[in-house]
Amino acid sequence: MNAKANFYFEKDSKFQAEIIELRKIALKSGLEEELKWGCPCYTLKGKNVFLIHHFKEYCAILFFKGALMKDSEKILIQQSENVQSAKQMRFKNLEEIKNFEKTFGEYFQEAINVEKSGEKVVLKKTKEFEIPEELTDYFHLDETLKMAFEKLTPGRQRAYLLYFSTAKQSKTRVDRIEKYIPKILAGKGLND
Repeated sequence: MNAKANFYFEKDSKFQAEIIELRKIALKSGLEEELKWGCPCYTLKGKNVFLIHHFKEYCAILFFKGALMKDSEKILIQQSENVQSAKQMRFKNLEEIKNFEKTFGEYFQEAINVEKSGEKVVLKKTKEFEIPEELTDYFHLDETLKMAFEKLTPGRQRAYLLYFSTAKQSKTRVDRIEKYIPKILAGKGLND
């Protein structure tokens, strides 16, 4: 148990009892408990294996390399279509957690084995992501913007492409692009 992570379990939340129970189960994994991204994270020799987190509708154990796990019970969920590596085990109440009590050990061990193997999830290359038509239009109008975007790190490019693409309406995509042109020109990422 890492004292730095205690605050996460002590703060009042809809899923407080559930995440406390998940912590008890997670501590049996033999992994080290750390605090990363404001969440309790369980690591093997400094490598992230899984974390506990909660949202409005559920709490979850997120396996960082869930895409490489066999998922024998078919219970792992991809958090969103853009998440390529991680998968979640989601829960809405204590009863659901108790129903999977025997399964946790199997899944934790599999996640540990995946980490020990050194296997990596093959991620899509930035060029495989669709460039919104509106951004392409801006690139045609402003070569400097296009060159600045191409100089960004692949991670920063992906963040912009995903953010721009998730807007359902063209007007919203244009508004987002216009808002971030100065940051792109400055060589900064979406959240810099």
